[in-house]
Amino acid sequence: MDQKAMIEEIKHLKERKNAVILAHNYQIPEIQDVADIVGDSLKLSQEAANTNADMIIFCGVHFMAESAKILSPQKKVILPVRDAGCPMADMVTAEDIRNFRLQHPGAPVVCYVNTSAEVKAECDIAVTSSNALKIVKGLNVNKILFMPDKNLGDYINNQLPDVEVISWQGYCITHERVKPEEIEKVRSAKPGVKILVHPECNPSVVKLADFVGSTSAIIQYVRESEDTSFIIGTEMGILHTLRKENPNKKLQLLSPSLICYNMKKTTLEDLHRALKEETHEIVLDDTVREKAYASLKRMIDLS
Repeated sequence: MDQKAMIEEIKHLKERKNAVILAHNYQIPEIQDVADIVGDSLKLSQEAANTNADMIIFCGVHFMAESAKILSPQKKVILPVRDAGCPMADMVTAEDIRNFRLQHPGAPVVCYVNTSAEVKAECDIAVTSSNALKIVKGLNVNKILFMPDKNLGDYINNQLPDVEVISWQGYCITHERVKPEEIEKVRSAKPGVKILVHPECNPSVVKLADFVGSTSAIIQYVRESEDTSFIIGTEMGILHTLRKENPNKKLQLLSPSLICYNMKKTTLEDLHRALKEETHEIVLDDTVREKAYASLKRMIDLS
């Protein structure tokens, strides 16, 4: 089946099964173009929960599809590629959280959404990279335990110096690859061009950037800025959205290492098969789902 015919059948299957297709900003262009909603992981899950779809096809990684199931337990949630995972999410377990609490009694546990349902179930509240500062500030505490991303934890600590952030030592293997030398090289080659990076980058990279923000914040910054050239320091998939929205602006990836191979696993063939065969379905234990929902709901309420 050629690509055009496959896209038409995907649309037909989606309508027949009353499904909604979600695609993260880091997915390949072909997946983003056929999706109903493109965005960051939490936005996708929230918007899917508000649709009347019976089925959610989540083109992303495992923890994202889990979040969709947590927020939409009555819907069938499908992850097209079973082994599309997140190494950072795998760096912390529910048992780790319980032990971490014992080492620091009384401190609330804040987890990044880039975690499994089991981990969210053990945490007090979840955050995203876009709302982490607001959420942590709103807790009105002087110490938190944060996991799994040590880099985002460091960013929170620097922005909110009155809060002691004790971070788990996890990290995004994609953003961690970026080196400060790459920023220095770009600065020399293109002086004056704004460099925008994700807070999952190493602190040595973050401190050299002109703007630090989530994928949605970077997209908004480029959209609203009067500048015409930007260096983008997050996963390369975001360039597809940025170029579609800003055809007259010049966009360059900060580092060739900014590729998340898990995010690139899902193809049109995988999406077609997922719609046709309804594999692979996300199934969560009810107790885990309810506890994980509490951490997400508290975040949404404080947002």
